[in-house]
Amino acid sequence: MTIFSFLAFALDALAIAAQALIGKELGASNAVRARRLTRTMIRWGIGFGVVTGALLAVAAPWAGALFTSDARVQSVLTYALWILAAGQPIAGYVFVLDGVLIGAGDARYLALAGVVNLAVYAPMLAAVAVSGISAAAGLVWLWAAFALGYMAARALTLGLRARSDRWMVLGSP
Repeated sequence: MTIFSFLAFALDALAIAAQALIGKELGASNAVRARRLTRTMIRWGIGFGVVTGALLAVAAPWAGALFTSDARVQSVLTYALWILAAGQPIAGYVFVLDGVLIGAGDARYLALAGVVNLAVYAPMLAAVAVSGISAAAGLVWLWAAFALGYMAARALTLGLRARSDRWMVLGSP
């Protein structure tokens, strides 16, 4: 979770930029520019996610040594970090869209989407909990549920909203 948080803060820098840029353009009643900026920021988010994911995938076999000297834990952590690395492009997309929708003041939709995403994620967690798989495999499956399942649900709910124009509330010209 420490590595996820670190990468999330790095990716969130784009979300903060998106938030400010989108808020400015919508406030200025410039929907065309807001849409163009959204597409650009999405490309940057996915691209930065690919870069951070690739770096994490390369570092994964050695990253465990930063946290523990136990070789077995390091091995399991390698697999979990590879799952996290695979999810980084999705996270980049999600975090940028968070910023876009926050900048647009679309908090109600974000809250409702959060409930939907939790409804998708909770059964994944329950499945891992009751599956009886080993602790090592369980860790990998938990990260798969989070980095690929939960983040994919977020990508879907936020992506569908961003494709519409309902989030674009323009200011007075």
